[in-house]
Amino acid sequence: MLKGTKLYSILFNKCPRCQEGDFFELNHVFSWKKFDKMHTSCPVCGERYTPEPGFYVGAMYISYALYVAFIVTNFVGFVLLLGVDPIRLLYFLVPALVALMPSLFRLARRIRINIFIKYEPQKTGKGTRQPV
Repeated sequence: MLKGTKLYSILFNKCPRCQEGDFFELNHVFSWKKFDKMHTSCPVCGERYTPEPGFYVGAMYISYALYVAFIVTNFVGFVLLLGVDPIRLLYFLVPALVALMPSLFRLARRIRINIFIKYEPQKTGKGTRQPV
């Protein structure tokens, strides 16, 4: 249903160009040693996942925005609506942010590349683009 949208590529760890190949080597974030390992190019269409050196520095800003959104949402929900003490909220937030770090890291990188690469259904299939 979502195939062909940027949201599909972001949510399901797929190549932004063909939406068939995987973006990260692992589809889960439960390996603390390998959660950040990306393919150098799409195994299906050959799209390079690092268009230029330092491309993913911009993903840090996206990651920062995701962290801020998480913190603000929890603060409003727990402190303002439920009346929880803000200091007690920190006992929950700090471990939660550490636990969410691999997921938000990967999400920020997928959002970043989807901003610049558009879906091209004619690029699906093996060998349409050669990796460099």
